[in-house]
Parts: sequence; structure tokens; C-alpha cells
Amino acid sequence: MTVESTAARGTTRRGSGEGAPAGAPAAESAAPAKKAPARKAPARKAPARKAAAKKTAEANGGPELVQLLTPEGERVEHPDYAVDLSAEELRGLYRDMVLTRRFDAEATSLQRQGELGLWASLLGQEAAQIGSGRALRDDDYVFPTYREHGVAWCRGVDPANLLGMFRGVNNGGWDPNSNNFHLYTIVIGSQTLHATGYAMGIAKDGADSAVIAYFGDGASSQGDVAEAFTFAAVYNSPVVFFCQNNQWAISEPTERQSRVPIYQRAQGFGFPGVRVDGNDVLAVLAVTRAALEHARSGQGPMLVEAFTYRMGAHTTSDDPTRYRADEERAAWEARDPILRLRTYLEKQGLADEEFFAALERESEELGSSVREKIRTMPDPDTMAMFEHAYADGHALVDEERAQFSEYLASFTDTDAAEQKGA
Repeated sequence: MTVESTAARGTTRRGSGEGAPAGAPAAESAAPAKKAPARKAPARKAPARKAAAKKTAEANGGPELVQLLTPEGERVEHPDYAVDLSAEELRGLYRDMVLTRRFDAEATSLQRQGELGLWASLLGQEAAQIGSGRALRDDDYVFPTYREHGVAWCRGVDPANLLGMFRGVNNGGWDPNSNNFHLYTIVIGSQTLHATGYAMGIAKDGADSAVIAYFGDGASSQGDVAEAFTFAAVYNSPVVFFCQNNQWAISEPTERQSRVPIYQRAQGFGFPGVRVDGNDVLAVLAVTRAALEHARSGQGPMLVEAFTYRMGAHTTSDDPTRYRADEERAAWEARDPILRLRTYLEKQGLADEEFFAALERESEELGSSVREKIRTMPDPDTMAMFEHAYADGHALVDEERAQFSEYLASFTDTDAAEQKGA
């Protein structure tokens, strides 16, 4: 398996640097006993140096990181993953990321203006979402969290319907079976169980489609995720676990979530994992395609860790300046996924100024359209919440509907009596 060989090579390279410096035992035996503390000093410092080097390597994704497009916009090759895209397809990926970012920015502004109750921005994670979203087939099924706006875009979900949930006027806004895109899941990590169960089902049905479950680095600490890994491995389920490691689980850094890189945790459950540069849309596309094919072909689950960064707040109720440094964000801004692909397109002459100008106009039109739809969105039918609790109805729901209807009518009667008395 190519992914396993990649992980093995990464482990070997990291392991080769461990241990004491050459000649250390001989030097120790020749030194006077009274200088023992001085001789031990280098040994005490070595772990600190190695820890610092490891932390630096980890910040850059480590040697095992799959990358096809560098932050400077240079195309590179990888022995296990490749992607061959036309100029039109490359421009399409760039367009997807730009429009997704524009929609996300508009949603943030709408929340600040009181039009939305809450918003979870994807700023900085566009490549991870567009790359993986465009790797899917129409018959694949997606189980998202609450931040997969780019994947929703790839699955054809109307942005206005998506925002309706955050405005409080619908319970999702789209039919999951129309787009093979499940409703957003707010409970952290539970969607991995839903995805695993769905994958077990389609495997029993004999379908050759795959399932993908999105979650974050913080969710990887949830028991639901561990249970999903166990069931998926034991039942050889055709599911890809796609972890967007954006470095922060609200205010907790990844290093407080896991002692090893997240992708390596798959080994303990008996299936392969791979770490990809989550700001490289080409690498994400290639790796996700391979992972989905791995699942479809009966080889079982696979874990993809997209190593990326949350540029904004966890949600609009969060203040990231209280727990992370500006220098950290500045370092990741240099790895911006959109700028990276634009640089490549310009260097290779695959897109001209007219393309970028037209896309800018389309971007502004999208923002205006979303803003108008949200501000004119009607209030929901008060009784609609009872309509989809059960597929075939339920006596208890019918009873609750009647009680709530009577409760609402009491306000109407009171208002009418007050008006009549006035």
C-alpha cells in the first residue's frame, strides 16, 4: 500500500536522528569521576534540542507531508500521489476557492450585523475542502461537521439555504439525499459514527460508492471518533475519515490533543493514514481520490489528515487573540492556499488578468446575492419543526403538535381580547 510505505519512510527518517552522539560512551569512561555532572550536561540538553527540532518539523507538517504545490507556487512531484489536471480544471479549483472565501466573508459580516446568530468561518481551509470535495463522485456520501462550507459548495448546496440554519429559520435547509450531503452536525465527532454506519450499510448493499466523514483535530479526542474507527476497521467499511487539522480546537493546540501526528493514530486501529498539505489543493485532491478509491475497492477505511490552519476565529463568538500569537497567523498567511494556486497559474500562463477580473466580479455578485437572500428570508412556519421528526409520523409527536398549537392560539386569543377591550 503506497500510503503505508510513505508513512514508513517518514518514521525511518525521524528515527534515524534519535540516540546519543557517536563516541559518547568512550568519552564518558575516560573522564574523571568528579566531572560527571559537567559530562552529563550535553546529554540533558540533547532532548531539548531534539524536541525543538521536532516541533519545528511538526509546524511544517513533517517530512511525511504529501505536497504537490509549494507555498511559493512551484509544482513538485510525489512518488505515491499524482494529479494531472487541465488548465480549465486548475482554474475551476481556483474559482471554487475564491467564491467559497467570498461567501464565507459575507456570512461573517452578516453575523456581525445581527443577521445570523453564529458563524463558523473556514478562512484558510479552502484547499482542504475544495480539494477533497472535488475528489468525490456523485454517488459518494458526505457527513460534514458545521464548517464544511466549501464541500457544501462542491455538492451543489445553495449557500442561502446553508445560512438559513445559522439565521434560525430552518433545520438545515437542504434534502441530504438530493446532494448526498448530510445536514451539518453540531455535536462534536458524532458524524463519524453516522458515516461508519452508512458505509457499513452500502457495503452490505453491494454498492461501490464511498463515504467521507469530516472532523477536526479537537474531535479526534472524542470517544465517538475512536468508536467509529473501531467499527470501520472491524467491518472493513468503505469510509474515509478526513481530519482537518487546523491546529486549534477552539483554544487548545493540537499538541494537547495527541502525542503523535493525528494520521499515525490510524495504525492502532488497523488501517492506513496519510498526512497531506491541507493548503495545497492539488495534493488534497490527489490524496483524497486515492483514499476514496482505497475504500471503494474493498480495502477498508483510511484516515486523511489535512494539515492546515484556521485563520479566523473558531466561531464568531470566539476571540483567538486571547490564546494565539499574531506571528503564528502571519507565518500561515504565507502559505495561503488561494495565493499559492494563483501564483502557479500566473507563472505557467494558465490564467490571464481577464480571468481574474471576471472572477472578482462574480465574487462580488455572489456576496450581494447572498446578502439580499438572507435579509429577505421569511420567518419559518412555527409548526414545521414537527413535520420531519419521524418519517411515518408518531403519536407522541402528534400530541405535542396539538399542545403547542393550542399554546400558540392562547396568545392570539389574549391579544384579540386586549384589542377588543381597548
